[in-house]
Amino acid sequence: MNRSRRTVLSTAALTLALSALVLTEVAHAGKPVPSGKGTSKEEGGSDKTGIFAAAKVQYSGSVAKGGGSGNVSSADVNWAPPPCWYAPYLGAKDFKEKMSGDIKDAKSAPGMGGHAGAAINEMQRHYEDDYGWTDTPGYKDYNVEKDGEGMFWAGVENPNEPDYLKRTGCTDLPFWVDNGEPPPPQHEEAITPEMLAALAYQHMELPGTKVTLAPEAVTKVNLPTWAWLDKAVFDEVKATAAINVPGFNLEATTTAKPKSLTLDPGTKDATTIPADGECPIVDGKIGEPYAKGKSKETPPCGITYRRSSGGETFPLKASLTWEISWTGTGQANAVGMPNGTIEAVQDITVEEIQSINR
Repeated sequence: MNRSRRTVLSTAALTLALSALVLTEVAHAGKPVPSGKGTSKEEGGSDKTGIFAAAKVQYSGSVAKGGGSGNVSSADVNWAPPPCWYAPYLGAKDFKEKMSGDIKDAKSAPGMGGHAGAAINEMQRHYEDDYGWTDTPGYKDYNVEKDGEGMFWAGVENPNEPDYLKRTGCTDLPFWVDNGEPPPPQHEEAITPEMLAALAYQHMELPGTKVTLAPEAVTKVNLPTWAWLDKAVFDEVKATAAINVPGFNLEATTTAKPKSLTLDPGTKDATTIPADGECPIVDGKIGEPYAKGKSKETPPCGITYRRSSGGETFPLKASLTWEISWTGTGQANAVGMPNGTIEAVQDITVEEIQSINR
């Protein structure tokens, strides 16, 4: 039986009821929870994460340990990975067991009268008695008769999203999706390969950017300082994010390739080489190692300081720009993403050249 949204409790009341059943944010790594198995330590899940603990995104390749954000920042300040999304959660029988227990606990909790208690009753009818409304069909006995033919999907919070309101924005009630079918179009935040690529980007761990200098650490006023990067830095780096559960498999691989190095000398009294401070990759390398006999030559990448650091140091900042792209399920050709940057700061001492008057 479907009813208009206007004839049921407000979205706010349903959200209140839903949040009464949710404990904490989803874990970010681990094995998926297959239909008919429920959660267990062996499956990488914990039954204490609430109904928002949807199928976990698994990360592989060059990614940060412990599930935290990687060390690469997007050059586009307006770009960000998804703060939340919808993904497969549990099969029908497991979902019934999970929801029935949570609803029972919520009803017995203090303060669950009034609108909150009524909303929980509506939610129970939604999954047990086929009570639905516009665009949100109800279910008879949690779809148990279709167990193995699909899964309930639920919202997942991105634990690395600092904005709480964005992180908790996927508040639709868990909904059913048949195996092999796309999620209903009204759930715009349903997980996609492009979203997985963005998550892989967020977790990517790139090599550090320590520039080799000559002279090293201590240089002289008006003496060109040569700068270059070890060739090992130029290997492309890959990170993969995937969701694999019965009837649903999705993955994306994000690839980073070094593009250019930008030097910021840490003082206005310096000249960068090239003038804009950006050293491009030429013949598979950035800059050129200093060699004996090149003291009077101009380096292809470097800095000339015009005054001393006065017994202190200048913070030389080196920013390595990486070109980012992704491929994934249904997308064989590489698709561009915003460039990424890695920054490192090195302390440089600049001394006056001592001269002798005769």
